[in-house]
Amino acid sequence: MPTLNWIGKDAVVNHDKEVPFRLLKKEKFSSVGNSQNLVIHGDNLEALKALMPFYAGKVKCIYIDPPYNTGNEGWVYNDKVNSPKIRKWLGKVVGRDLEDLCRHDKWLCMMYPRVKLLKDLLSDDGAIFVSIDDVEQSNLRALLDDIFGEDNFITNVIWEKNYSPRNDAKYFSASHDFILIYAKSKSKWNRNLLLRTEKQNKYYKFDDNDGRGLWRPDNVLVKTFSESGVFGIKNPNTGETLYPPRGSCYRFSAERAKQLLVENKFYFGKDGMGKPQLKRYLSEVKQGVVPQTIWRYEEVGHNQTGKNELNKLVGMNVFDSPKPVSLIKHILQIATDKNDLVLDSFAGSGTTGHAVLDLNKEDSGDRKFILVEMEDSVAKDVTAQRIKRAIKQYDYKDGFEYCELSKPLFDEKGQIENTCSFDQFATYIYFTETQTNIDPAKVSGNYIGEYAETEYYLIYKEKSENVLSKLFLKMLRKTDGVKVIYADKCLLDDDTLEKHNIIFKQIPYEVKIY
Repeated sequence: MPTLNWIGKDAVVNHDKEVPFRLLKKEKFSSVGNSQNLVIHGDNLEALKALMPFYAGKVKCIYIDPPYNTGNEGWVYNDKVNSPKIRKWLGKVVGRDLEDLCRHDKWLCMMYPRVKLLKDLLSDDGAIFVSIDDVEQSNLRALLDDIFGEDNFITNVIWEKNYSPRNDAKYFSASHDFILIYAKSKSKWNRNLLLRTEKQNKYYKFDDNDGRGLWRPDNVLVKTFSESGVFGIKNPNTGETLYPPRGSCYRFSAERAKQLLVENKFYFGKDGMGKPQLKRYLSEVKQGVVPQTIWRYEEVGHNQTGKNELNKLVGMNVFDSPKPVSLIKHILQIATDKNDLVLDSFAGSGTTGHAVLDLNKEDSGDRKFILVEMEDSVAKDVTAQRIKRAIKQYDYKDGFEYCELSKPLFDEKGQIENTCSFDQFATYIYFTETQTNIDPAKVSGNYIGEYAETEYYLIYKEKSENVLSKLFLKMLRKTDGVKVIYADKCLLDDDTLEKHNIIFKQIPYEVKIY
């Protein structure tokens, strides 16, 4: 199998292992309630590593719309991978080779460690969907083959993004983008059928009023010729015996044809004098439609749809081609069930979060989203603002937590930092337990918060010197709820733990290395 290589690959191929584990810090005034939906501002490489202890192997669907690397630098989301943040990161990781990198090398250096972490976050039955155009499509395909394995390639979708030609195009006017789809494990991934549309169902308009429901006429001939399919069918209305045209055959046997006649499943035209057709009942067809690899703009929207949606909510358009909500909903309908987790680490205008909330409202789902956006001028003012206004305007039931990346809690080896404070550990433990961020205002002594009628406590002063003893029982709140207490050791017997409704857990001084 051919392998992908470029200048700088050796420096980044295992760089995901060198990124420390950071904490997520909630910004209350930019959030909407306490929710397991997250909008994270920060370098998506660091953000993905921060998510690993909590979400590794739990994300069902990843959609990303990374920079297309077109060389267009005329808009805020720099598409030449020359933004100051990325250049600084490349200089640190790649070193002296940076100046030798062409823009395709830079793009691959940026993408590789991020996609590796995305794969680790995917569940075994999950899949990743990646938007791209012609500039990097071949490199992206080779990169995904390298990380996911070419056997886990699902398909390459064509999305019709434009509905009319652009007269300023130098050669051809681009009408489509690609969406590459890979499974974490192809044998474990199952796509959903899409809901049947009114357009597809409108052809089922005949009804014999015999309880079998609506039907439409269907062809009785088959392309693959077989002698067993050549016989006569007698029209009961005229007595005429009808044979298939020369070189053709019926799609069923003579015995089956006799049975279909008895069951009144042949249609001989409005006047009953025509050639046989099958009655295809709506109840017999799949209650859904197999997804196809060409997605028309009439079905899933186009570039202008995305621009209009963003302008309506945010009142400005800083993106050249924000994706339409209907496009992402189409992906979610194919790749998620009602309680799945969705991740977008190139969140941009926030379409993925909007689509999750919209689909949840449509089918009473409880999907959760995690969005990551690097650009300072976009994360709060566009991504979060768009989701916040969509929640209000469309009356979505859920909110989100807006988070910044805090200082590292664990180093790149997964070991707790020596400078770790009580507040840091409390933040980590509370998020581990609830997938929501701690409210510092509610922390009191060893009590760090409550979620779903469970109280959480942390005994932590000095590493390995934190003991849960009978003395600590005086610190507990006088409530009947479950009390989860983190410490190094527990000196209480099982009867005492049960009496006070306590669950003891050991403080984690290291996390799994990813």
